[in-house]
Amino acid sequence: MSLLELDKKGRVTVPKEYRNELNLQKVLVINAGDHLKLIPIPNDPIRALRGAFTIKKSFGALRRQAEAAAEREAANKR
Repeated sequence: MSLLELDKKGRVTVPKEYRNELNLQKVLVINAGDHLKLIPIPNDPIRALRGAFTIKKSFGALRRQAEAAAEREAANKR
């Protein structure tokens, strides 16, 4: 844990040990109400997601399935 101070322009420097450990290049800053969250963004977000999903269907098949579901929902509201 580190206590950090903002400089005159409101910037904060992430300690080198954290930058190196997490290989930080970019972070997402989220206002969580009473605190901020810093979430590391991978250098290659697409590569980081490789293997995260186990869907065997193609994109086209998923799109057709979503369109059919939307049409059924719209028909039910009529």
